Amino acid sequence: MLDVSNPGVPADCEPFTMHVPILKQRDYLIASIQSVLSDEDLLQLRDDLSERVGQYRSRGVIIDVTVLDVIDSFATRTLRTIAHMLKLRGADTVIVGIQPDVAFTMVQLGLTLEGIGTALDLEEGLEYLDRQTRRNVHNVK
Repeated sequence: MLDVSNPGVPADCEPFTMHVPILKQRDYLIASIQSVLSDEDLLQLRDDLSERVGQYRSRGVIIDVTVLDVIDSFATRTLRTIAHMLKLRGADTVIVGIQPDVAFTMVQLGLTLEGIGTALDLEEGLEYLDRQTRRNVHNVK
């Protein structure tokens, strides 16, 4: 049986989802987006990161968006939601690799990542998390 909304695709087939690889590095998780993600993929990333932060007791998360040439309003809102959720679970989040054209377009459209750490690349993202976690450890004492 074919799904009429997706000609040529059997009705019993689930749509393809792109899972973002999540690597553990010290006390941090690194989610490196490899290709354009659908809205469902972004929601899956949210759920995966929330689960892994608890599983590994991670203190920080880096989301690498270097390959994205567009970050739309849904992606921006989802990235903000991820950062706020993970903060409530005890992990700081930093978004790395926003391309210059993407940043320009986001500003023109009024899309912000206000309150969320950003860094140029993975190396700077790791340095950012090191500073944040060091600061948080000193504030707890």
